[in-house]
Amino acid sequence: MSTVAAPAGPAPAGPKRRLPAGGDGVPLRLYGASRRTVNLVTIACGLFAVFTLVPIWWIFVSSTKTVNNFNSTFGFWFSRPFVLWSNLKEVFSNRESGSFLQWLANTAIYASIGGVGGTVLSAMAGYGFARFNFRGRNVLFLFIMGSLLIPIVAFAVPLYLVYAKFHMNSTMPGIFIPFMISPVSVYLMRVYAGGSVPRELIDAARIDGAGEARIFLRIATPLMVPALVTVFMLNVVSAWNNYFLPFIVNNSAKLYTLTQGLQVWFWHTNIPGSTENFTVITIAAGMISILPLLTMFIVLQRYWRGGLLLGSLTG
Repeated sequence: MSTVAAPAGPAPAGPKRRLPAGGDGVPLRLYGASRRTVNLVTIACGLFAVFTLVPIWWIFVSSTKTVNNFNSTFGFWFSRPFVLWSNLKEVFSNRESGSFLQWLANTAIYASIGGVGGTVLSAMAGYGFARFNFRGRNVLFLFIMGSLLIPIVAFAVPLYLVYAKFHMNSTMPGIFIPFMISPVSVYLMRVYAGGSVPRELIDAARIDGAGEARIFLRIATPLMVPALVTVFMLNVVSAWNNYFLPFIVNNSAKLYTLTQGLQVWFWHTNIPGSTENFTVITIAAGMISILPLLTMFIVLQRYWRGGLLLGSLTG
């Protein structure tokens, strides 16, 4: 009796690519990006990192030099003598032109109050726009966003006249109040509140008898923590580095911010016949002024990473 041969099976395939051990690796093709694209993006990110870090390196190197070496040596490398500690001592010395410690304390106060106040106001406004339906909501929101199109210089004269009317020039509230107003923060909080605070959760809380203030503080606020920290950091950095607004509303040397104070030192250096050269000291002071912001970013970076995805899950 003849036997029927079994049908031939498929030809053996070539060697298959395996994922790395653990199953955590995902082929790049699943992301829709080729290896060449990834390499180009990596190179672009590296160039951007260099572009960002080179000025910081220059500030640090220049802070270690004397005035003569600063003007005569290569700007991106050290020279002898190494006088960093001497320059830092000069930065914290009291001078007729102003005290760095006083400017630093003033700036910390303005940035802290402006950052906290701006975050609270932006959170309430963003949550209100996202979760309340009221007449004129979209028009009001567009009006707030439209203020971004107006250059800040256009606010100078009106702001000064309003402050003069209410006697707020050269006062602490007059300096930090503008830092509490941030249309960008309102936008970010609206987007994040719309994507992270479910309507069903709010409706359930209302059915249980919770008031709107309690819902906002006990339910919505914990869900918006990444956005709150992100907005706080943005507001603090904006207030810390701002020069124009304090320059407009403040004429008191006791209330100077860091930006105003360092500008005064720079002016003294360029006064004809001046016996003091603040060039290197100003650079060293600028290096010190970066450290609080750098520390804040390091401490809050995990929230910052979460806040970068503001509204990414919004439909």
